[in-house]
Amino acid sequence: MASKSVLTPQAEDFPRWYQDVVAKAEMADNGPVRGTMVIRPYGYAIWERMQAEMDARIKEAGAQNAYFPLFIPESYFHREAEHVEGFSPELAVVTHAGGAQLAEPIVVRPTSETVIGEFMAKWIQSYRDLPLLLNQWSNVVRWELRPRLFLRSSEFLWQEGHTAHATYDDAAAYAKRIHLEVYNDFLVNVLAAPTYLGIKPPSERFAGAINTMTAEGIMRDGKALQMATSHELGQNFARAFDVYYQSEAGQAELCFTTSWGASTRLVGGLIMLHGDDNGLVVPPRLAPIQVVVLAVRDEPDVNEACEKVATALKAAGVRVAVDHGRGSFGRRITDWEIKGVPLRVEVGPRDLAEGRVTIVRRDDAQKSAVALDAVAAIAPGLLESVQAAMFESARRRLEESTHDVTTIHEALDVAQTGFARLAWSAVGDEGEALLRTEAVTVRCLLRPDGSIPVSDTEAGLHCIVAKSY
Repeated sequence: MASKSVLTPQAEDFPRWYQDVVAKAEMADNGPVRGTMVIRPYGYAIWERMQAEMDARIKEAGAQNAYFPLFIPESYFHREAEHVEGFSPELAVVTHAGGAQLAEPIVVRPTSETVIGEFMAKWIQSYRDLPLLLNQWSNVVRWELRPRLFLRSSEFLWQEGHTAHATYDDAAAYAKRIHLEVYNDFLVNVLAAPTYLGIKPPSERFAGAINTMTAEGIMRDGKALQMATSHELGQNFARAFDVYYQSEAGQAELCFTTSWGASTRLVGGLIMLHGDDNGLVVPPRLAPIQVVVLAVRDEPDVNEACEKVATALKAAGVRVAVDHGRGSFGRRITDWEIKGVPLRVEVGPRDLAEGRVTIVRRDDAQKSAVALDAVAAIAPGLLESVQAAMFESARRRLEESTHDVTTIHEALDVAQTGFARLAWSAVGDEGEALLRTEAVTVRCLLRPDGSIPVSDTEAGLHCIVAKSY
């Protein structure tokens, strides 16, 4: 059995537990500059899996990948007043380069609406060029005063999509498509993460947007985490950067634009959504290693059997690693449990003598004896069972942690340990101000049936209120 003292228990100190997992699962380390992080190979392997899954969905939605500069002229930000106001506290600005003061300061990319707007204006001439659907995978810099690895860092990795459309309806429909077919599909079917899908209230919108859609998940400590956002930018950026197109009637018309993104914050979400006192628990569809084949002893016959099992698993399409039994068996179990590998196949001399192995699930620790030559046939179905069980467990936790209330004061009480749901009409500016005094915010607005509203002015909306990361 794994040692129970390796990690700080969640109930004792959740932030410390999180830091322990990041360190002991070899996910990341602090960088040399405050607020930066070094993503270690295992953490990056998880991010690569996230990238691959989201990238495939983004391309299926018609967007193409491109790359835009890290350095952006400061003057670009001043062309959209709300945008520069929203980002000013977070900007990193370069004033000197090449041993001399620059004629114009350069902003280190916090997001790319401005620089991409500049090139959209150059590339779009007529309605035939629309819609223009772009995405980039890059790093961004937002100077963070209270850093926490993966959740808040001064530099992080993400994807940011940017599109231009001929009409408001087309832009709004595409932003919603991305939110549902890319983000929600990934969250539900890969990350096993149920969320509330809704729109941000005006006070929480992305700077310069006319509407922001969000996916809000609940972590094991009862706080919310914004998992992904999609923004309708209206014509704000098109107007600021002269992004016009010539219509079929020959008239110059302003484009409507969108932007949308998800970042390495999802890795932090993975840890806090599914992790337990033994470490990470990684959903099988996401896991870089789905099965670890673990030799009980470092003996030739055992190692040969492990390699045979691993080869059969790989042939069955399973991502697998082999641990050849060097060092304490108990210590190695603990290490793999901390990394959250979905299935562990234990192979020992006694097992070989009986022609069987032991399979252990990471999500619920259930063990089963399986014939040695049947592992490859059984594993894919067992992995899918783990995936489904993890989603159901997270869905149930979200549901049980959400409480319906009728007043702001009740919402404040509930939000200390979970999500409060109440009528949006019962909140108002004063209500939001009161919530903020205790670091509680309106996470999203949604319809009574759980669907995404078009506007915060729709009648009968509910809101989700919580503390957040």
